[in-house]
Amino acid sequence: MTDPVDSPRRPEGSMEGLRRRVIEGWSLQPLLVPIYAIILSFIVGGVLIAIIGINPFEAYWALIRGMFGSWDRIAGSIARSVPFIGSALALAFAFRAGLFNIGAEGQLLVGGITAAWVGTWAFMADVPGIVAVPVIILAGAAGGFFWGGIPGVLRARTGAHEVISTIMLNSIALFMVRWIVNSRDPVILRDLDASVPRTTAIADSARLPELADSQPNLHAGLFVMIGLCIVVAFVLRRTTFGFETITVGTNPHAAHYAGISVNRIIILAMALSGSFAGVAAASEVAGTNSFFQPGTFAFIGFDGIAIALLARANPIAIIPASFLWGALLSGAPLMQAEAGVSIDVVRIIQSMVLLFVAADAIVRYLFRIRAEGGHHIEAAATGWVGS
Repeated sequence: MTDPVDSPRRPEGSMEGLRRRVIEGWSLQPLLVPIYAIILSFIVGGVLIAIIGINPFEAYWALIRGMFGSWDRIAGSIARSVPFIGSALALAFAFRAGLFNIGAEGQLLVGGITAAWVGTWAFMADVPGIVAVPVIILAGAAGGFFWGGIPGVLRARTGAHEVISTIMLNSIALFMVRWIVNSRDPVILRDLDASVPRTTAIADSARLPELADSQPNLHAGLFVMIGLCIVVAFVLRRTTFGFETITVGTNPHAAHYAGISVNRIIILAMALSGSFAGVAAASEVAGTNSFFQPGTFAFIGFDGIAIALLARANPIAIIPASFLWGALLSGAPLMQAEAGVSIDVVRIIQSMVLLFVAADAIVRYLFRIRAEGGHHIEAAATGWVGS
């Protein structure tokens, strides 16, 4: 047997050794799978574009210019990402508690309609923006908190799985807000002067300041969502509640024996994740539209699942992941106009990102990445399968 001490070692100055030291020294290991998943997704997308007879380099160049070709396009890409931050944060926080919150779509709708309703209250027009804006943001958070808390209570008290209950609540929320906005007899929140079904515009004092006149317009809700991600990251890493949440998500049985109220954490985690989606909806109502339309948040909640997976349920990583998601959607129209590539190709690329991140064994095999242990998403998946 060869003595380990005498076994040949790779020179410290080799490229492999340098790569290992950079990855370990800068804690880049968790970033490798998402980065390589994005690269693979663009490669697959390029192959599909080439198959239909279009130069993928020309198509991607148009896509990049549509995403970042001017300051207005950059601002529009960032603005497009703002609601994705909230929906992804809602999913990520639930993941950390070992839960699958598939109900961000419904929580966005309820948070948005609540914010729009509060924004039309008479007193809102008489108070300064420093009061009105927090009120409308808190209203959205309260609506999402309530709607997210329902599946949390059902899971904690009856054992009903949150995947089923949140999917059902999505449908209930959608048809409920459609009725509230579309109804003419009786008139509930519909603006009868508008040519399309929507709520009455909120008070001017409740509108978020505009940062750039882009398409869509970039508003101060960006700072609200970034600040919320930072707060959530701090809570998870530095507070007792965050420790209890992660413990329940990792091993609820061990958490119970340690004296942690698992049911309390489940209810709070689902309710708080719903409130994050509600804040995102309120920021869109107060910053982009100034009114509520049911179709505004279509698919944003489900896109949040992919973004949360891409970010590995890390609240800070959600920010750049959402920026990428929003930028791709912003750049797709120019790619279609100049290269003749359907906007659906961007959706295919996004779907491939989700596939490669979820089936990360493919990425790890292709790029020789060592496996990580104990991730919260895997823990949640185990709980889903075992329930």
